Amino acid sequence: QVQLVESGGGLVQPGGSLRLSCAASGFTLDYYAIGWFRQAPGKEREGVSCISGSDGSTYYADSVKGRFTISRDNAKNTVYLQLNSLKPEDTAIYYCAAGKFHPRAVVAASWYDDWGQGTQVTVSS
Repeated sequence: QVQLVESGGGLVQPGGSLRLSCAASGFTLDYYAIGWFRQAPGKEREGVSCISGSDGSTYYADSVKGRFTISRDNAKNTVYLQLNSLKPEDTAIYYCAAGKFHPRAVVAASWYDDWGQGTQVTVSS
């Protein structure tokens, strides 16, 4: 049974940093793409970043490129999203998702089969 559990969200001031974790169970990362998405109140879910299971290639949305970094630890079966230089517009619930495909870009949510419950990130002074 595939399970994804996010953690690491919280309240941070503009310019601050957070590291989100996505702990996976029921499968190994080697064969799955892991994506991070976010959804702010009243807005559609937005793809933020993803990492390939087969070769570790990473992809980012333009809105976070240069500020966010995705990585994985296969030994812990966990994917991380490092959020730096946070802005108020980064405030959202952040979700991780798993899909059995090889990504070539940040793709739509429909490509993914399994989702975590989300973790809230609030950027405010």
